[in-house]
Amino acid sequence: MIPDQLPASDEPAHAQDVGVGPWAGPLPAGEHFDPELLVEGDRRNVVDRYRYWKREAVVADLDQRRHTFHVAIENWQHDFNIGTVVRNANAFLAAEVHIVGLRRWNRRGAMVTDRYQHVRHHPTIDDFTDWAAAAGLPIIGIDNLPGSRPMETVTLPRECVLIFGQEGPGLSDAARAACSELFSIAQYGSTRSINAGVASGIAMHSWVRAHAGPPPD
Repeated sequence: MIPDQLPASDEPAHAQDVGVGPWAGPLPAGEHFDPELLVEGDRRNVVDRYRYWKREAVVADLDQRRHTFHVAIENWQHDFNIGTVVRNANAFLAAEVHIVGLRRWNRRGAMVTDRYQHVRHHPTIDDFTDWAAAAGLPIIGIDNLPGSRPMETVTLPRECVLIFGQEGPGLSDAARAACSELFSIAQYGSTRSINAGVASGIAMHSWVRAHAGPPPD
């Protein structure tokens, strides 16, 4: 097992400074509660709504209200942005993350959110496009390419897959060919591009602004 595949802990390095301690008072009833967390405390990186819940119960609850967009990212060189993409997908409640190319990816940037986010692997672009076609989802490329339309001037489809390329080369030729539309993100500084992790957060938030209501309390 290589280092970037080592199982991560739900607890951050400063676990005693975050989360909550053992449950105070009589233990609550409910199948969604984790007996161990109730006794020992819950130091995981989860919102208060899910304190002391079993991981499986958290995932099941998220599945009740996941959004209708998916996110895909190409992975031909173990791109370090993938963990951030997964973390963003969890924050904005994407239906799934699709990793196209190499199966292995560096999970450190995900901050353990991959335990709560559905992640699917596709070995090739063709495999990914076949899945998208079967699901009836248009593939929307996000990249600053000639001919891309400014994302600030459009509304992303309610049901779609947003695909991002690797750091440096961006979307591959095969991925570009598979896209029904290409959108760019406006930039105003000297750099010619922003990384896929940042771009994914901007694009997902654009979808949320167009189609999602307020998050639960």
